[in-house]
Amino acid sequence: MSARLSRGAHSVAGQVFALMAAIVVLLITAAALALVFQARYDSQRDARNRSLAAAEAFAHAPGLPQALMSRDPTAVLQPLAEAARRASGLDFIAVMDVRGVRYTDSRPELIGQRASDVSRAVAGESFTEVFEGQPSDAVRAVVPVRNADGAVIGLVGTGIEVENVSHAVEGQLPLLVGATAGGLLLGTAGAALVSRRLLHQTRGLGAAEMTRMNEHHEAVLHAVREGVLIIGNDQRLILANDEARRLLDLPQDAEERAVGDLGLDPRTTELLASGRVVTDHVHLAGDRLLAVNVRPTMAYAGRPAGRVVTLRDTTELASLTGRAEVARSRLQLLYDAGGRIGTTLDVVRTAEELSEVAVPRFADFVTVELLEPVLHGDEPSDVTGVYTEMRRAAITGVRTDSPLQPVGDLIRFVVPTAPMAAALDEGHAVLAADLNAAMGWRAQDSEGTRVALEYGLHSLISVPLQARGVVLGMANFWRADTPEPFDGEDLSFAEELGARAAVSIDNARRFTREHATAVTLQRRLLPRVLPDQSAVDVAYRYLPAKAGVGGDWFDVIQLPGARVALVVGDVVGHGVHAAATMGRLRTAVHNFATLDLPPDELLGHLDELINRIDQDEAGGGGGDADGSGAGGEHGGPDGAAERASAVTGATCLYAVYDPVSGRCRMASAGHPGPALISPDGGVAFPELPAGLPLGVGGMPFEAVEFQLSEGSRLVLFTDGLVEDRDRDFDTGLQLLADALSRPGRSPDQAASDVLATMLFPVPSDDIALLIADTRRLEADRIAEWEVPGEHSAVSRVRNAGSAQLVEWGLGDISFAVELILSELVTNAIRYGSAPVGVRLLRDRSLICEVSDGSSTSPHLRYAATTDEGGRGLFLVAQYAERWGTRYTDRGKVIWAELPLTGGAEPQPPAPLDLDALEDMAW
Repeated sequence: MSARLSRGAHSVAGQVFALMAAIVVLLITAAALALVFQARYDSQRDARNRSLAAAEAFAHAPGLPQALMSRDPTAVLQPLAEAARRASGLDFIAVMDVRGVRYTDSRPELIGQRASDVSRAVAGESFTEVFEGQPSDAVRAVVPVRNADGAVIGLVGTGIEVENVSHAVEGQLPLLVGATAGGLLLGTAGAALVSRRLLHQTRGLGAAEMTRMNEHHEAVLHAVREGVLIIGNDQRLILANDEARRLLDLPQDAEERAVGDLGLDPRTTELLASGRVVTDHVHLAGDRLLAVNVRPTMAYAGRPAGRVVTLRDTTELASLTGRAEVARSRLQLLYDAGGRIGTTLDVVRTAEELSEVAVPRFADFVTVELLEPVLHGDEPSDVTGVYTEMRRAAITGVRTDSPLQPVGDLIRFVVPTAPMAAALDEGHAVLAADLNAAMGWRAQDSEGTRVALEYGLHSLISVPLQARGVVLGMANFWRADTPEPFDGEDLSFAEELGARAAVSIDNARRFTREHATAVTLQRRLLPRVLPDQSAVDVAYRYLPAKAGVGGDWFDVIQLPGARVALVVGDVVGHGVHAAATMGRLRTAVHNFATLDLPPDELLGHLDELINRIDQDEAGGGGGDADGSGAGGEHGGPDGAAERASAVTGATCLYAVYDPVSGRCRMASAGHPGPALISPDGGVAFPELPAGLPLGVGGMPFEAVEFQLSEGSRLVLFTDGLVEDRDRDFDTGLQLLADALSRPGRSPDQAASDVLATMLFPVPSDDIALLIADTRRLEADRIAEWEVPGEHSAVSRVRNAGSAQLVEWGLGDISFAVELILSELVTNAIRYGSAPVGVRLLRDRSLICEVSDGSSTSPHLRYAATTDEGGRGLFLVAQYAERWGTRYTDRGKVIWAELPLTGGAEPQPPAPLDLDALEDMAW
């Protein structure tokens, strides 16, 4: 606290306070004294006026001359004088003769005594004076008394004693003292407020400190390398430091002059006089590039009092900044190249991306040439220095009328000293800063180079595109519209850009090769020709994913009894392994389909097979039992291939359609259900029991059965059709329903319309689509009989079948059909159980079916010469194209198919006794 008081006392504010307080005291003291003297003067003047007025009034009172002439003037005038004295508040009224002898007085003892110095009144002059003498000091007035003739016959003297005048002044002293004290307090308080404000503004600094600070400020203001101007509201320059004078070349007497009179260029004058706020505004003043900042300065009440302008010379900094900006832009371009080159894994598109990313930020034109094997995804030659021609894959420029050869042309490098050939030979980028002086380039194609030079091409960088030490192609960067030629820094940048692009091109090339291999394998494993059948009218589409072939597949399998199986499936993963796995699955489905299993049982067998395959591949390699041997773990490339070829996670939808009954039975192993379109165009997605994907195991599959009207449409698809990264499954199903709801289209037209509606620009997954319009087998192509359980019924069935064949115009195959019916019906009666039934179906072939309630299946065998039976089924196999057994919910069906013409029938050596065949055994 004492330190603060000491600092305050010695500060400028403290000194100002002390000076102001002293001045206030002096002023108020002087004012008080002046008031006292003024009061005394006023009192005396008032006493003079009162005395003179009373004396005049008494001297001119009627009867006074007569009283003076009376025998005893004292007796007459004394009472009158006392009464007048008391009434006027005077101290005395004396009536005297011309000698000055008193007739009356307030002091009786003075009556008869002579007053001094009244000669002026005797002479007829009235006067007032401050009398000092006996009997007391007083302010008196003496007035002559005249008779009717105007002669002075007496005197009247009135007055107030000086002591009483002083008492009047003293009565005003308390007021004067109070006013003085109040004025002193107010003055001191005002001085304190001013001092406090000054203390705040000066931060308690003393005079020496403020002087030193001002000197420092002046030194800093004129020493900084930044110009400072202070301009008032009247547009006059208040202050300019040395740097500002140098930067603007101001005259010596610039201060206090208007901004417009400083001789500055108009743009600078306008900027300084406008008053607008700017921040780091780049301003050209003469040959200097200035960074200008303008800020307003505020006076009291927030009103602008002017502005402060700072100027910084950035001429040299601009040059450094320009080089830094070039480096920054190059880094940004490399960063952009990393994100824009190699986005599609397509070789040509990657070359186009390289050319697009460099124009116009680095070059005016960019051409990219690639070796022919690279364009097709093949491995390029690893021999350097022998490249003489490449195919132009991309060209991009700031204009479209360039003289460079177009995409697709063969570019030859025949002159070793040309920049392209030199770059390929040396294995690094080559700079031709001035193409006019590039004689090797000009010699390569004199006419073409002449046109290019006339067009404006003047600088070139040729960069070989190399990855893994192998040349893939060439990138050429050209400048035409940009006047500056390429330099050494540009050469390094172009080489870095080419190296990054080469890696992307090589990745695209390798992907192209693998993709082509996978697509070829996939298409070879998919059905190329669908079987001839009458149950459904089928159209299909398969589209591999752009990013890699997956394992989607479809199939149409002809089944006995004019039935057909429709299959779609999806293998997890992409590439060659997914395609190979798909082929294995499709083969397995075909094999299981030959057993004529129901959909749920077929998926169960397929799931069991996949589990066994996965277990074999997981444990394959000949390692130890715990997998710790050399081949037990899949740590190497072979192990990775085995893991990639694992089937776990595949899905499948298997449906069987019977055109005779119109029933469709299907089961799903984790696959989306089909779309069902009714003949009137309604679209539905029937619910299927949720089955686990193949290879997961542990749960049986469940089948469902639908009754389909003739003309119904089944649409089977993989999830790649409806689902993608940008579209969920439900949204895809709704779009698919809308695309399928338009009636009157063939399956092929519907398939095309579905892909046009659903297909993504770049599908991320394979798409398999199978559309089947169901048909029904006409009633006049079906013949059925119930067979009683007696042997005599065999001949009746045989005869009825022969008659039906004649009705169908198939009499030339009646012998073979009778033989087959005899064998199959006899076996059903002898070894099967009721009920026994026979059905003939006339489709693309003649189908003979014999059903019974037994689940025992016959087997083909060769009978020995001593066997009594066993030859019947052998004869059936000889006369039928195909035969087999399928199991139903109530037994089995043994079927045989024969061609509709008998030209292919084997001719027996001699006519057979068909009745005797009834006694043969299987």
